[in-house]
Amino acid sequence: MSFPSVSRKSRITSAANVLYNNAVYWPNHSVYRGDTPGSLNYGCINRVYYAFANIMADGGVFLSDEWADVTAPCDGVQGALGSLMHLKQKYPHLQVVLSIGGGASSETFALVASSAILRDNFAQSARGLVEASGLDGIDIVWDYPCSPQQGSDFVSLLAAIRVHLPEDRYLLTAALPGAKSILQNINMRQAAEYLDSINLMAFDYFGSWSHRSGHHSQLYAMNKEEASGASSVQYLMASAVPGKKILFGIPLFGRSFLHASGSGHKFQGAGGGDDGSFEYCQLPRRGTKEQVDKRAVAAQCVGGDGGFVTYDNPDTVKAKATFCKQKGLGTLSLMSRSPVQKHMADAFLIQGLFYSSAPSDVKDSKRSLIAAGFRTLHSS
Repeated sequence: MSFPSVSRKSRITSAANVLYNNAVYWPNHSVYRGDTPGSLNYGCINRVYYAFANIMADGGVFLSDEWADVTAPCDGVQGALGSLMHLKQKYPHLQVVLSIGGGASSETFALVASSAILRDNFAQSARGLVEASGLDGIDIVWDYPCSPQQGSDFVSLLAAIRVHLPEDRYLLTAALPGAKSILQNINMRQAAEYLDSINLMAFDYFGSWSHRSGHHSQLYAMNKEEASGASSVQYLMASAVPGKKILFGIPLFGRSFLHASGSGHKFQGAGGGDDGSFEYCQLPRRGTKEQVDKRAVAAQCVGGDGGFVTYDNPDTVKAKATFCKQKGLGTLSLMSRSPVQKHMADAFLIQGLFYSSAPSDVKDSKRSLIAAGFRTLHSS
C-alpha cells in the first residue's frame, strides 16, 4: 500500500486523501554525516518537517545553515531543501513543512510573540520564505511557552500567522510537549482553531533530569503521578482539541539511565550522547537483550554501556498506531460511516504519527519504526 497522488493546489486538504498521516522530522545537520532526504522511503511518509529555521529578535525568519539547506551536494541537486523540493515533484503526495525554532529559540519566541508588530513581522517573513522555497507551510517549535502570558502570546502568534498563511493554502502546525505543566499554559482549544495539527511530543517523560528512571515514551503510566502518551492525549481532548488535529510523536532515540536495571530505580548519570540518549539505529546496545514492557508499552534493554535504556521498537509502535486508530471510531472504514459517525470520528480520531528524527531510523523495513507505524495505521 502507498499514498495516493495529490495535486499541489490542495496543500491543506491533501491529508484528507490519506486516512492517517505518517510524518517525520528531518534535521538539516544530518547532511554533515552523509544523510540525505532521498534515502527515506516515501511509500510510507507523506509529510517531512524540515528542521530548523531560525527566528531573529525582530521577528525575521531565516534558514539556519545555508550550506546544508541550499548549497551542499545532496541527491544530485543543491542542498537538502533543494532535494526535498525535487522529491515533491517525484512524490505528489509529499508535503514539506519548515520547522521554525527548536531548543535554542525559547527566549526569542517569547520576545517576538509578546509584540503585535513583531508577530506580524514574523508571519510576513515566514510567508516570504515559504513562497520562495515552494514549501507547504510552517511548524512552530517554541520550547516552550512557560507561563500563562507566554501561552496567550503563543495563541496570538498563531492568529497573526494565519493572516498571512491562510488555512486554505498553507499548513500551520506546532510541536508541543506532553507535559501538562506546559500545556496548561496554553488555551489549547483556541490554539487548535488555528493549527492543522498539534505534534504531540509523547516522549521525554523521563530523562537524566528525573529523580528516578522511567520509560521516557510510555503509552501508559504505572501510577497517577506519572505522565504518559495516553494521559497527554486525554488532556488535549479534554481541552477541546479534536483528535483529528493530534499527531502522536514517536521518538527515534532512547533514554539512558546508568546503574539502573529498570523503571522506577535510582540511577547515576546517563550513557549515550551529551543529552543521555542513543539513536534508535544504535539499539539495543551490544551485549543486551531487547524486551518489551507490555503494560507501559515501551521497549528496553539493560546492561552494557547504557544501563537501563528505554525506547520504542516495532512492537510498541504498532501498539501506539493501534491506539491512534481506536480513539473514537478510528477503525471504521470511511465509506461505511454514517454522518453521525463521521462527525464523531472527526472529533476523536487521532490524525496519525510523527517520528523524530528520521535519520535515526534503520533501513531494514522489518525493524523500521516509520514503516511499522505506516503498516499498522493503514492495515484493516
